[in-house]
Amino acid sequence: MKAVRGGWVLTRHELRLMVSLVRWLARRTHGVAGGTAFGYARGQGVVMFGFAFVCVVETVVMSVLLLDWPTVHAVVLFLDVYTVVFVVALHAADVVRPHVLEPDSGTLRIRRAVHVDLRIPLERIASVRRELRLSHERADGELNVEVGSQTTVTLEFTEPVTHVTFFGRPRDVRVVRFHADESDALVRALATRRREAERRAAQA
Repeated sequence: MKAVRGGWVLTRHELRLMVSLVRWLARRTHGVAGGTAFGYARGQGVVMFGFAFVCVVETVVMSVLLLDWPTVHAVVLFLDVYTVVFVVALHAADVVRPHVLEPDSGTLRIRRAVHVDLRIPLERIASVRRELRLSHERADGELNVEVGSQTTVTLEFTEPVTHVTFFGRPRDVRVVRFHADESDALVRALATRRREAERRAAQA
């Protein structure tokens, strides 16, 4: 059963990547309506397209080398082309699924492509700060959503928030570190929302 579930999770992941690629080509974001989007893909866009270019070069070279073996040529060509599409789709998913500050629902949505999607109630945020980190060690109760091996914003919570892992396992976290291209603007926006919430609570 675990193998079947794992296969379904991987298949769903790739399908969502392909949908993200279509959205990227159509210049449509996902889950941003009514909220403020904060992107995180800018820092690694050049790297991803550089990797895609290397894959294209490899595809051309292998096509030439395998011309005399048509069956092998067809299989390798398919795999190489799919790899290029997969790499571009990964970048597309980062672009069309930004972090979102949702004032109506009172949540901050932290995302990373199609494999991280964490909704954080604003009232649970105890502190938010701009903090550049280039190295991260796994620790209980902490979640690092890295982009290009770095995070730029750190959140600490008054009580745990449940994060569902890639394979569906719930995990409680009290600290989240993530990257945002406009991290200063995101920190300011969160601070403003927190002050507004405190003011409303004081007046109630």
